[in-house]
Amino acid sequence: MTLCISLSARPSNNGTRFHNHLYEQLGLNWIYKAFAPMDLAQAIAGVRGLGIRGCAVSMPYKEDVIALVDAMDPSAKAIDSVNTIVNDGGRLTAYNTDYTAIEQLLRSNEVPLDYSVQVKGSGGMAKATVAALRDAGFKDVTVIARNEKAGRALAGLYGFKWKAELDGGTADMVINVTPVGMAGGPDAESLSFPEESIAAAKVVFDVVALPAETPLIRAARAAGKTVITGAEVATIQALEQFVLYTGVRPTPEQIKEAEEFMRAQ
Repeated sequence: MTLCISLSARPSNNGTRFHNHLYEQLGLNWIYKAFAPMDLAQAIAGVRGLGIRGCAVSMPYKEDVIALVDAMDPSAKAIDSVNTIVNDGGRLTAYNTDYTAIEQLLRSNEVPLDYSVQVKGSGGMAKATVAALRDAGFKDVTVIARNEKAGRALAGLYGFKWKAELDGGTADMVINVTPVGMAGGPDAESLSFPEESIAAAKVVFDVVALPAETPLIRAARAAGKTVITGAEVATIQALEQFVLYTGVRPTPEQIKEAEEFMRAQ
């Protein structure tokens, strides 16, 4: 049996259900498990030493894990953020499928490139998001981050603006890439953007995948806004991880079934 795992400060069943459902549907003798590591370096050493084929990496480890791998695929190296590790005979290569998910969702939702955008956060997922915005052709982007060093660096890297706080500013599209609204966290019931920002926005995007309907997404739906959810991000990035691990790309029908199974928990 081949083992794949995920490492997260607050593990969810999303990835386990998605991957394990596809393993079963495709007749693969594989299994996927989720863990909350007590020591990241020891966890990655375990991936190498135990021959674990694949490892998904979630907040807050997407940058810390860089020093623990052997090689960086361009998808991860370009943004210094990792969400996927593939183990080839003890050699660990890091990838980033978050970028792919963000890019695909911006395109499939046909978000106009002239929209002003506010991105709240400056961590690993924010890097993937801001890079995808730049590469898609968005010009008017502001990174909102209290951490001035990280926020300025992220915004400057892609030629965008930085602000420590919203300060009443609004945008056509708001994107939350912080843990605010995440199930099990201290801010699980909080809005990552205030009501006035939601009211002014045309598109509201929350990368938080658990729950599928975060307070921000619920408020945006109630206000009649176009929404892009973290659950959608989770499906696409998990699919690309599945392909990297197994070398198999499921059919659209199999992907849809796995997504429905994942969300039915």
